[in-house]
Amino acid sequence: MEILKINAAAAKEDPRMVLMGVINCAQFFGLLGSFGMLVAQMVNGPDRLSLAIGTILAGIGILLWIVTTSVGALQYSKQIIAKRGIDELLGMTEALQSADSHEDTATVLKATSLELLPEFGGALYVFNNSRDRLDLAGHWNVPSDFVLSETLAPSNCWALKRGKHHVNHGTSTKLRCAHHGSGAATLEIPMIARGTVYGLLMFIARDAPDTQKRLAVATRAAHAMADAMSLALSNIALRERLQMQSIRDPLTGLFNRRYMEDALERYVSLAERSGTPLSVLMFDLDNFKRLNDEHGHAKGDAVLRDVAGEIVGGLGNSDVTCRYGGEELIAILPDCSLDEAASRAEAIRCRIERLSENHGVSISASIGVSSFPETCSRPSELVVTADKMLYAAKSAGKNRVEKAGSRDVTARLTVAR
Repeated sequence: MEILKINAAAAKEDPRMVLMGVINCAQFFGLLGSFGMLVAQMVNGPDRLSLAIGTILAGIGILLWIVTTSVGALQYSKQIIAKRGIDELLGMTEALQSADSHEDTATVLKATSLELLPEFGGALYVFNNSRDRLDLAGHWNVPSDFVLSETLAPSNCWALKRGKHHVNHGTSTKLRCAHHGSGAATLEIPMIARGTVYGLLMFIARDAPDTQKRLAVATRAAHAMADAMSLALSNIALRERLQMQSIRDPLTGLFNRRYMEDALERYVSLAERSGTPLSVLMFDLDNFKRLNDEHGHAKGDAVLRDVAGEIVGGLGNSDVTCRYGGEELIAILPDCSLDEAASRAEAIRCRIERLSENHGVSISASIGVSSFPETCSRPSELVVTADKMLYAAKSAGKNRVEKAGSRDVTARLTVAR
């Protein structure tokens, strides 16, 4: 009875098990009949008719055994293939947990895709920070005649518009994405996690009579890979957001003081090893407290954001600008001499002063400049010396640049308001 219950449950899960049960029963009774005939021959003596019937039934039993064995082997091979696919997807999910960048995720995706869907090419597109385009993060097995764009516009992709997978047929007149200009067929799947689209997964197949059928078979595995990639991209975006929050000032977008201290330590070590100069600019907005009191903190915040933008705009890509505290900002200028740093500081001072017209209030900044090894015997004195020069500029009338002299001698660069 227990065996019958198990077989009934298996039949419900897979109707083909009913056929297997019938075949097994027929095989059992066939072999049983053959065994009975042979026993009868042994007991009652030879009988040609009985011998013929026994032989036929034995043959049927052997044939049925061959059939059931073949079907069982086929089902077993399918189970092995399915298990291998599950193992590959589990391995992919585990590897993606260690991915730190979009390039890492593309590498993991490529390895899994080549195992599960070796006959297809593929490409991974990820949204940029402004989310106005998707950038190509990786590709593999792309046919030589297929044109793969470096960027995609979301408005040109039906998979992204519909939020579900879309098939672009190579030679068919069916609906195709605007970015699809090749004869190959593609299966495109948007990668969505927590309601946000993070990218697009594209599988590419050479156009052939059975292409549509092959894409339909591959859809399930492709969706499984897209789901794993969606979570991985979501985790990377979350980590990047948390990292940015830990090193960025939320108001100005500049690096915070913690990052400045780490960056200064790295640049100091580099300057000591390479023998190149390292300069620091210290900024302080003049009369900022009065601006807040008279015009409100919203105006003060807007001014501080614009001042930060002017400082970043007046410096190079290798320079680091940070919010030191309150209305004080600091910039680290690697491989920059004292005179060059003072010249940049003066140009930035003028840019800041021109903000007065935009905001309708008087805006200016005092700036202190120091440089290693010209004005400091030790790199640790860079910030302290720049701060002293800042207060010297304040004492001299504000809205000016003061640079430190050779070591402890102060040379003043005075600029009239």
